[in-house]
Amino acid sequence: MLAAEDIKYIKTHLAVWLAEQSLGKPPVVYEIELRERMVRVEEALKNQGEELKALRETMHMIMQQMDKRFEQVDKRSEQMQQDTNKRFKQVHQEIVQLHRGMRQLTMWAMGIFLSVAGPAVAVFRLL
Repeated sequence: MLAAEDIKYIKTHLAVWLAEQSLGKPPVVYEIELRERMVRVEEALKNQGEELKALRETMHMIMQQMDKRFEQVDKRSEQMQQDTNKRFKQVHQEIVQLHRGMRQLTMWAMGIFLSVAGPAVAVFRLL
C-alpha cells in the first residue's frame, strides 16, 4: 500500500512524466501546442461549414434555374405539338378538298363522255 507521501509525489510529477513520454516537452508547452491545434481545427471546420453552406446555396440556385429551363422546354414542346396538330389538320382539309375536286372532275368527265358517246353510238348504229 502506498503512503500519502508517495501519492502526493506521484500526483505532482505525473504530468511531467506523461509529457516526457509523449513528446518530451514540458506540460505547459504541450498544452499551448494542443490549444493552437484545436484552434486551427476549429477554424478549418468553420471554413468548411461556410464552404458547404455556399455550395448548398449554389446547388439550390442551379436547381431553380434548371426547373425554370425545364418549364420553358415543356411549354415550347407543347406549343410545337399544337402547331404540328394544326398543320396536320390543314393538310387533311386540303387533301379532302382535293379529293372532292377530283370526284367532281371525274363526274364531269363521265358526264361529258356519256353525253358525247351516247349520241355517237346512236349515229353509228343508224349508219
